[in-house]
Amino acid sequence: MHHFDYKNGTLFCENVNLADIVNQVGTPVYVYSTATLERHAQVFQIAFTTANPKRDVMVCFAMKANANTAVLATLAAQGLGADVVSEGEIRKALHAGVNPQKIVFSGVGKTDEELKFAVETGIYQINIESEGEMYRLAKIAADLGKTMPIVLRVNPDVGAGGHEKITTGFDDNKFGVGFTEAKRLYADAAKLDGVRIQGLAVHIGSQIFDLNPLEEAFTKLRGLAQNLRDAGLPLTHLDLGGGLGVPYEFDIPHPPEPLEYAQMIERVFAGFDVKLAFEPGRMIVGNAGVLLTKVIDIKNRPNKTFVGVDAGMNDLVRPAMYEAFHHIQPLHEPKTGETFIECDVVGPVCESSDVFATNRSLPIAKVGDVYALMTCGAYGAVMAGTYNMRRLVPEVLVNGDKFSVVRKRQSWEELLNADVKADWQ
Repeated sequence: MHHFDYKNGTLFCENVNLADIVNQVGTPVYVYSTATLERHAQVFQIAFTTANPKRDVMVCFAMKANANTAVLATLAAQGLGADVVSEGEIRKALHAGVNPQKIVFSGVGKTDEELKFAVETGIYQINIESEGEMYRLAKIAADLGKTMPIVLRVNPDVGAGGHEKITTGFDDNKFGVGFTEAKRLYADAAKLDGVRIQGLAVHIGSQIFDLNPLEEAFTKLRGLAQNLRDAGLPLTHLDLGGGLGVPYEFDIPHPPEPLEYAQMIERVFAGFDVKLAFEPGRMIVGNAGVLLTKVIDIKNRPNKTFVGVDAGMNDLVRPAMYEAFHHIQPLHEPKTGETFIECDVVGPVCESSDVFATNRSLPIAKVGDVYALMTCGAYGAVMAGTYNMRRLVPEVLVNGDKFSVVRKRQSWEELLNADVKADWQ
């Protein structure tokens, strides 16, 4: 669920009229709902308590989905940790108040500097992606006189997700180590100074609507974990990643509920005493945010109407990158009998792919109207850039009847001074 609803003919976020945000902050602008963030964090955690009250579970929000400090602080207050993929994300999580003992460092391509920083910071765990990374980390930690807890990310050759670019579990994806080499690497890790191997990790994709691939991957993971235990190797932790989808299209079947997901996991791991970690991202923040954008031009062609808006693919890249769908709602509630037309909603960036919707049925628009692109809380502002010298978009957090600008719109000076002339110019 989310907290964006029409009241008295105008779209609200909780008890804030989105028109007020438009008037004070301008467009384009991202808006997030505190109530939605809190509810999703609570529902996800309660699902596992309900499925098995005795199971030790840690939930680390995948902050690559949304790295806004205010969003992270809101989720940390609900007991969530952070799943990070860079030194920058570690620093941002700490800056937002996340307990370092609830930070898990995932991701391929970790540099020596990043590994050293993670060890010195004292985070909870590093998910090892390769043999080389394992040995580099062991030496770094040993040289620092530390012992770093690690798990080994395995690739089950089971993939899932809403697009080939967000599927991560097949053998030809870059993530993790193969099952055939996992046992050898795990045994080698158990002998190394500087690291303490404590389990396995798996993550097969994002925007998953079908639990069957997840169950298949988790079943394979349990089998491997049991084999490691049978060989006398220590195994106390399993990191099951994230991946649950969110409904971008309102008229299609919804993804599985967190409780259904938790119950499936308990079926797979029944009788297996192990601490579980999870890395939800999109399902926590996805429909907690919208992108507000203003109509700036309408172009009528013989066979097509283009509605131009002031948000561009630099502000929200998902449609251009993934052919992603976002429901679009006008700020005013459509009236009974109002005329709708089919149109393309397009941005101002000089790329043919700068299109938010194609042949979408919307109320007839006029210049100055405002649209809300729904379900933009994940992989929205966090992926924004300044292509075409467009300023970074601001972000606003709503809480009840108040709102706060939690990232201001980039100034022209900040944009222009991001680079300088060469010494000889």
